[in-house]
Amino acid sequence: MNTSIKTALAAIGLLVAFSCKKESTNRQLPIHGYHATDVVAGKYAHVNIGSQVWMTNNLDVTHYRNGDKIPQVKDATKWAALTTGAWCWFNNDSAIGAVYGRLYNWYAVHDPRGLAPLGWHVPSDLEWNTLSTYLGGDSVAGGKMKTTGIYEEGSGRWHKPNLGATNSSGFSALPGSLRYNDGSFSIIGYYGRWWSSTKSSATNSWDRSLNTWVEDLGRSSDNKQFGFSVRCIKD
Repeated sequence: MNTSIKTALAAIGLLVAFSCKKESTNRQLPIHGYHATDVVAGKYAHVNIGSQVWMTNNLDVTHYRNGDKIPQVKDATKWAALTTGAWCWFNNDSAIGAVYGRLYNWYAVHDPRGLAPLGWHVPSDLEWNTLSTYLGGDSVAGGKMKTTGIYEEGSGRWHKPNLGATNSSGFSALPGSLRYNDGSFSIIGYYGRWWSSTKSSATNSWDRSLNTWVEDLGRSSDNKQFGFSVRCIKD
């Protein structure tokens, strides 16, 4: 075999080896379940609000941080009986999920394997309070968090009147609604609910809520079997 052919074959071998190595590296990126548009070189779309850094999209993962799968549970009876982590799309509709992200029960939030990606966590009740205080308090913070505009089919926006909505904070809250602890669903386009990581009792945890009729940021204690959206905050 002449020298020029050997050189060419060696170059091809190096190119193949490099390509395989690159593909292998990409497969190891811990971005389980995130939309490609939300992930750039391992970074997530986010906004600085005061001293905090928040993701600007609802969580959309199907695996815990360690790579274990989070079960999808569609059946209402099974959902109501859960004492472990699970997720669903609103109304079990993947098209709605593509806009609003997934709904999780609190057991997924609290799972020690980690629901949030590395470098992020589910906010505590105190961290939600910090956000609200920075935005002027619960009575006005919601308007500064809600996306503007009025609902059109598939738009992901709020039904009328979307009172006080300016999204001046950049939080970009969408009305992803909720799943009740009996496994039934509410109505899309009117409400958004987000978990905190803080328990309020043996059966309940604190959460935050927005709706189209007020500019308030609500605070409630709800059963851990509810399905709410999740927003992450930077460590």
